Amino acid sequence: MLIWIMLPVEAQNRIRQFNPWLVNPERATELIGRFLPPMYVPRQGEEVSLVENRALLVVGPRQSGKSTMIWHRLRDFAPHILFLNMEDPLLKTACTAAVDFTEYVHKNRSLFKIIFIDEIQHMQEAGLFVKGIIDAKLGIPFIVTGSASFHLRSRTRESLAGRAIRRRLLPFSLRELLLHANPPNPIARRALAEKIVSDQIVFGSYPAVFLAGTDREKIEILNDLVESLILKDASDLFRVKRIDAFRKLLMLLAGQIGSPVNLSELASICNVDVGTIGNHLEILEENHIVQKLSPFSGGKRVELTSIPKVFFIDCGIRNQLLSNHSLDLSLRTDIGSLLENWVFSELCKNLSLTESIRFWRSKGGGEVDFIVEDAGALHAVEVKFASLKRPALSRPIRSFLEAYEPKRLAFVNMSLEHELKMGNTKINFLTPLTFMDWLAEFSCRSFES
Repeated sequence: MLIWIMLPVEAQNRIRQFNPWLVNPERATELIGRFLPPMYVPRQGEEVSLVENRALLVVGPRQSGKSTMIWHRLRDFAPHILFLNMEDPLLKTACTAAVDFTEYVHKNRSLFKIIFIDEIQHMQEAGLFVKGIIDAKLGIPFIVTGSASFHLRSRTRESLAGRAIRRRLLPFSLRELLLHANPPNPIARRALAEKIVSDQIVFGSYPAVFLAGTDREKIEILNDLVESLILKDASDLFRVKRIDAFRKLLMLLAGQIGSPVNLSELASICNVDVGTIGNHLEILEENHIVQKLSPFSGGKRVELTSIPKVFFIDCGIRNQLLSNHSLDLSLRTDIGSLLENWVFSELCKNLSLTESIRFWRSKGGGEVDFIVEDAGALHAVEVKFASLKRPALSRPIRSFLEAYEPKRLAFVNMSLEHELKMGNTKINFLTPLTFMDWLAEFSCRSFES
């Protein structure tokens, strides 16, 4: 029997609507199954341990599969699940005080083995609410999802320290899609990988987009993502006043992926001040739409250390902003930048939140596309959309290797697979498929406390 306390009658009714298995436990499997798609693609790190009196915090862009992954995990807890969706205005208003919510859970403790709160970014004091529930020591695990981590940190940056295991879930990685497809032999695996990479470069990897039946459907879904999610969140969640400037900034960033960005120039073009551009970039990063890369500085006087680059987490979003979904990669003038962005996206999906991804640029204009620091070691990644016939390294790459002796260098290209060594650095020329395998050699810690 449910016992209601400290919650308005309207909120009680809404919780019943969101949790029909609490009053119909015999139908729990059927009712929870409604939250799952016909086909489920397993996600990396989804089997993280659930700990009593600690939260599993899953953040990532809208529609990246966070809720689907959680519901897939929660099937074994049926019917003892308490689910709240904070996108619902009534629940968002009624559940502002953690003390009232935890009192309700205490009174119904025998009914619940886990709590799942979805879309928590809609709460103004999300971090404090989560902290209050954890500190109440309810004796059960607690799962939270959100598309914007800003609202979990803005007013209480340290409140979840030691209280939460954090997981960032991005759109599908190449590894996830290949493992799900399970091709029968190496030849089929390579052919499928080439097709998947082409699709990811053009349409991206959002689950709904990637699993759509036709290219037209993919474009329609991408359009909805851009208009309804990115811009709607900017307006509703972050109260952006100049949506026109926000949209123009997105277009400008889409047109110069992989190139150094000058915030003053962007501000001038968008007709806003530099502070506004910085704020908009923070919003885009917190919503997992773009990520700003800082230059790597190892203390050498020949390095540039101040001008960042910006990449998109998903190539499909970038292409949608420019209305360019050309499928013939060999004819695209932006293919070099797109492949570099794809490599960046795979790095983000396969490395933990604590890994540092940067780039190296000398004052003479030489570059190494990505520098990754992992467990005290440096790893370098260079990207070139070309079918190489023999291994060759440019002078800037050789200069970097001589100066810093990274543990490994991956040279991603479209055909050549070769291994050599320069000093203490292991150098691998890799196709996108073998680059995926190269990434697997990282520790791949997907969670942070």
